[in-house]
Parts: sequence; structure tokens; C-alpha cells
Amino acid sequence: MLAMRYAAHGGPELIQSGLLPVPRPGPREALVALAAASVVPLDWKLRAGRLAAYFSPELPKVPGRDGAGRVLACGAEVSGFRPGDRVGVMVPPPVARGSYAGAVLAREEELVLLPPALPTLEAAALVNAGLSAWIAAVRCADVQPGQRVLVHGGAGAVGGVLVQLCAHLGAEVSATCRATNRDYVRGLGAARAVAYDAEDFTTLPAQDVVFDLIGGTVHDRSYEVLRPGGHLVWLTAAPIVERGAEYNVRVTRAPIRDERTPVAAVFDLAARGILRAQIAARMPLVQAGEAQRRLEFGQISRGRLVLEIGTALFGPGGVPFTAPWDDS
Repeated sequence: MLAMRYAAHGGPELIQSGLLPVPRPGPREALVALAAASVVPLDWKLRAGRLAAYFSPELPKVPGRDGAGRVLACGAEVSGFRPGDRVGVMVPPPVARGSYAGAVLAREEELVLLPPALPTLEAAALVNAGLSAWIAAVRCADVQPGQRVLVHGGAGAVGGVLVQLCAHLGAEVSATCRATNRDYVRGLGAARAVAYDAEDFTTLPAQDVVFDLIGGTVHDRSYEVLRPGGHLVWLTAAPIVERGAEYNVRVTRAPIRDERTPVAAVFDLAARGILRAQIAARMPLVQAGEAQRRLEFGQISRGRLVLEIGTALFGPGGVPFTAPWDDS
């Protein structure tokens, strides 16, 4: 099968295409033929060596944190899935083989069934973004109808799902974004769109909840816009200094861990038309290095880049890379 991988840490040019054997699933694993994978910030940070203190994946590394496709084969102890099922896949960061490939192995708890009405490529754009947004908004902040909520980075992949989800939950949503993305963010359900490159978000009315996806000085200034007793929920980004006691607000880091329930909930909302996937662009798998470069250097400000994988399980002339199994 075709796969993208890098053998050393460094720039996006290190990501090269190559052929790998199709892996055979173990007793508790499923083999998923991938139709698409999203490009997430963790992908380029791992490649660049920025996360060496937290994750040390084996090299060479196939990038890719998530994806969507169809189950090809199941191990003997897999009971909740069967060949032919369309699924979203969560890929733990430390594993050597990620989702920038024709197929990926996944444990049963890393798979989520796709509703019939949800297109596979849209699901790929929602797996990691939806997981992060749902945990932050529902489990961590417990957003309620009538609350005032501010989402920083509201045009991005996670921020855009947060805007939609909080609006669905009945909150009055404000979001920061680039000036060129104001209309886009309003279209996602934000009542107010504050251009961070032209306006000061601290002039907003006092907020009940602020979601900080940026960190740094944005985090520091977010205390000013929270009401006493408000809640600042942050996801890992630039370093922060917690000042909750000083401002009499609660500060919580959203604990983003792979879990089926949040992803399934987001898939259901998307299938019912309540949330929509935000796909910034679709690129072929072989352009994975360029896709990571665009994300790393801030050229993507709306939604998620999606790699279309398609026929990566097949070789020249459409000959499939199939049995005999070769795990070497």
C-alpha cells in the first residue's frame, strides 16, 4: 500500500511516499482501508520534533492522527465491527503507523461507526476536531442555554465546531477570527465575530465561558472579559499563566483523550445537519508534506485540510496490495 512517512525530525520536505505491506490485524484489531485523513497540528509538531518530551514515536513514522474509511478485516476478538462498515478512526500519537496511508490498524475502541447520512470525507474532517470540541464544550464547560460564550480561533477546525456546538446548545456565541473570516464565522452560528487583527475582544460584554485555543497573550487577556465566577477552558497551545484566583474565575484544561462517545455524538449531529464539516481544502495523499507546510506556516485559517487517499491500497495497474499478509 502507498504510505507517507518521515525517517527523521525536521521540515515537511522530509515526508516521502513509499510502499508498505498491508498489515494483518491482531485478535483485537481491525484493518481499515482509509478514504481520507485530516491534517492536524499534532502531525507537523511531531514531525518537527516539538513534542519529543511527550511522545517518542518509532521512526520511520507514518503521520496521521485520524481518518475515515471502511473496515477490510477484523481480528477474531472484534465483536462490534465487521468488514464493510464505514468508520472513523482515532490513531494514538505514539504509534509508528498513522493514517497517511492506504490502510491502518485500529483497536475496537478507536473506531466509530459512521451514520449512513454522513459522507466519509466529512467524517474524516470531524474526528479529531469534533472530539476536542465536544469534550471542551459539553463535558468540561457544560455550556447551557442563554450563556455568553467566547470562542478564540472560531474559524479553525476545532473552533469552528465549538461555535456550531455552542450555538446548538443555546448559547450566545462570540468568536475571534481574522477580519477576512468574519462572515464565515457568523455563518457557523456566531452572533458576534471579532477580528483579532482589527478589534479588541475585551470590549465584549462579560462572558460566562471563554474557550482558549490560542494561549499566550490571548489567554492572559481573556480573564478581562469573563464575569466573576466565569469559566476559562483552554486547550494546549502557546504557554499560559493561570490567573483564576486573581480574577475569581475557574480555569480548566480540557482533557482531550481518544474516546468514542464524543466522536459518535458529533457524527450524529453532522448526519442530522446540525453541525457541518469544515474542509479547508482536499489534497491528494502524495501532497502530505505540502499540506503540513501550509498548516505549520499559518496558511490555513478555515477548517481542516483533508488528504484524499482513495486507491492507495492499490499498485500499478490497479493490482491490490493484499494477501499473503506481510508484516515485515
